[in-house]
Amino acid sequence: MRVKQILFFILITMVLLACAGNEPTEVPPPTVVPSQTPLPTVTIIPTASTPLAILVVPADMPQSASDLYQKTVYDLAQTSGFRFQVRNTLTQQDVADPTLKVVIAFPPDPGIATLAPTAPHVQFLTVNIENITAGGNVSVLAANNQTELPAFLAGYTLAMLTTEYHIGMLYPEGDDNAVRAVNAFNNGMRYYCGLCKRLYFTAVDYPTFLSIPTTEDVKLHGGYANVLINDRDVDSLYIYPSIATADLLSYVGTQGVLLIGTSMPSTRPGGWVMTISSDSVKAIQIAWPQLIAGQGGQNVQAPLGLADVDPNILPDGKLAQVKIVLTELLAGRILMSNP
Repeated sequence: MRVKQILFFILITMVLLACAGNEPTEVPPPTVVPSQTPLPTVTIIPTASTPLAILVVPADMPQSASDLYQKTVYDLAQTSGFRFQVRNTLTQQDVADPTLKVVIAFPPDPGIATLAPTAPHVQFLTVNIENITAGGNVSVLAANNQTELPAFLAGYTLAMLTTEYHIGMLYPEGDDNAVRAVNAFNNGMRYYCGLCKRLYFTAVDYPTFLSIPTTEDVKLHGGYANVLINDRDVDSLYIYPSIATADLLSYVGTQGVLLIGTSMPSTRPGGWVMTISSDSVKAIQIAWPQLIAGQGGQNVQAPLGLADVDPNILPDGKLAQVKIVLTELLAGRILMSNP
């Protein structure tokens, strides 16, 4: 009897275990990790009431320069939520637009002195337009009139590029600014190479200089360049801006020497390394915050920059070195009179 009870208990246990084994195992649902969908970037859609900026450039401006200035002002306008338009001229009807806030004008003068007083709600910035005085709602961006800095940087760069430092400079006689530029050119070379010791002895000490009398016929200036190039074996030349006519630069460009200047002729001379000139783009960017804030009457000084660089003469590595020196000069950390 006891054995039957034990067997019955075992049988019941096995049945219960078998039934329990057929029950499905509950699988927990997957954990849902919420994701945040980024909001789309808001694009400002200009309307008729959106503030307007107008760029006035001449129709005959070189296309590359026109494109550069248009892109510069367009980018500034977009960033500030302005509309942007380009004109070749400016009329009374244009400036009467109540949404017009900024006008940036290049030569020839579109009549700023007449238009500005009739549109006090507009800030005008003239770029290298002569006979315009800053005041009221007119700001003036003038060309950089520094003479020592371009000469210093030209001396530095030409010393870097020229074998045995055979470099020279032409300048006008009796011009105090030109004399300071001569000293700066010499200091630029010394800043690059110190004592600038050469392997071969020459009777000429470099850098070498030649002044041109103010009474000399401009057509004869090429002869003075020949003295430096042929008689003094100059391989690289810097010509002071006031005598650097397009004809003289073009002629020197045929003589197989390197040239650096502050303004390149429309036809690039042979051997033209680079142009050291006012950076109007940077100056416009500097002036923009004051213009859109309604602050007029500003005299904006354009910083100097590099343009028209020939990478076959001045490759990237050397160009980077020149740019570092330019930055230090602009910051006042290199004294051109005592490098």
